[in-house]
Amino acid sequence: MFLVLKIISWIYFSFIKKLFGPATDYNALLEKGAVIIDVRTAGEYANGHIKGSKNIPLDMINGRVAELKKAGKPVITVCRSGARSGMAKGILASGGIEVYNGGPWNSLMQKI
Repeated sequence: MFLVLKIISWIYFSFIKKLFGPATDYNALLEKGAVIIDVRTAGEYANGHIKGSKNIPLDMINGRVAELKKAGKPVITVCRSGARSGMAKGILASGGIEVYNGGPWNSLMQKI
């Protein structure tokens, strides 16, 4: 019985890992020179943000793709919940930028 549970557990966690992918090492990305882009509004950003991050609201991200690509650095996107940063990740990735969704800014701040 224990062996069966162990096998089921391994299958389940393998599936979850494959579904969500490996964990991202944000500190290693920052050591490589990654830039944190906070895609919240200027007002949200003013109420708290990760030190050193840049504020480019989601509705302006399309117009900054070329600039970010030219910098040649990995980008980590953040927002309040992870939804807007996920959208920004898609936009930047389609522009050929190495980009990672850092999710909520305050969660990422605790990881770095």
